[in-house]
Amino acid sequence: MRLATFNLENLFERPRIMNLPSNEEGRQVLKDYYQLSDLIEKEEYSKSDKRLILNIMKRYEGLLEKRDSKYITLNEIRGHLLNSNRTAVQVDGRNDWIGWFELKRAAIEETAIENTARVINAVNADVLGMVEVEHRIAANRFNDSLIPKVGGQKYGHTMVIDGNDDRGIDVGIMTRPSFDIKSIGTHVDDIDDEGQIFSRDCAEYTITTPSGNLLLVLVNHFKSQGYGRQEENDRKRKRQAKRVREIYEQRLREGVDYIAIIGDLNKRPDHDSLGPLVRNGSSLIDVMEHPKFINDGRPGTYQNGTANNKLDYILMSPKLTDKVQQGGIERRGVWGGTNGTLFPHFPEIKKEMDAASDHAALCVDLDI
Repeated sequence: MRLATFNLENLFERPRIMNLPSNEEGRQVLKDYYQLSDLIEKEEYSKSDKRLILNIMKRYEGLLEKRDSKYITLNEIRGHLLNSNRTAVQVDGRNDWIGWFELKRAAIEETAIENTARVINAVNADVLGMVEVEHRIAANRFNDSLIPKVGGQKYGHTMVIDGNDDRGIDVGIMTRPSFDIKSIGTHVDDIDDEGQIFSRDCAEYTITTPSGNLLLVLVNHFKSQGYGRQEENDRKRKRQAKRVREIYEQRLREGVDYIAIIGDLNKRPDHDSLGPLVRNGSSLIDVMEHPKFINDGRPGTYQNGTANNKLDYILMSPKLTDKVQQGGIERRGVWGGTNGTLFPHFPEIKKEMDAASDHAALCVDLDI
């Protein structure tokens, strides 16, 4: 069987700020959005809260006047946040109205979505971990229409559990008809002393293989590098790595032999934040470090494939590692270098916006 992981970077639409040329350009929008969302959840709005809400909304053309801007929308269901002149916050707290702020979404170019399907077809995995997928409906639509459109074979099962990221970037899985999903687990509510642990989820899927073996796949998408203070991002990611290690070792104690931890961990393996999972006495083996991995000379998985851009992982338990036949990487969906000439890509990718993703797909063949 073949197991793979691929960061799809959403299938049909994504928050518009995620389509900006750089993370820096979207960082302030995201900061304002979260601040607005926190402010309106207060039971009582102080004078300073009201001024701050108004001042932030003024930064976005149309948000005050029409409740709609290029990047942020105000949804009001019952009552109104602002007065009729749109010059002041008229309610005194959360109980005085029903509504929320929302990040504006934009459709992804159809060519890019088709190239995402081409990557999946080229990898041809029996079990595919999906990172950055909107929801199960989007995954089903993609499976039913886009994969066959580019000549691929539909998957038999798709599953996505809503995670903790309100931008709609969840993790999920697709499997071939003969690879049944036997059980599903979620860790969206896991907490530690600092609060909620997972930015998205550590979703657990137990898969039955045609030969009767059980494969436990933990699909992850750790805290990003792009938004917020790096020290805080690193601390959050380290908490996530620690918790996944705890889950993994608990499953080993329960007698689960074949375990794979896959997805986008958002840092290179030698970074301190991933230490609890990939070092510090961990028994997990990265497929890219396995002697049977077919290396193309680039150690990273993101963008140009530099060592610092090793973000995607297939980590395997010892008994699963023993079953490796070979591993590989599929980069043809990525626009490499400024002009797309750093490494080969699909001929359908004519410009950077046509790329399937900034991430390459990783895969491993297993004899189970």
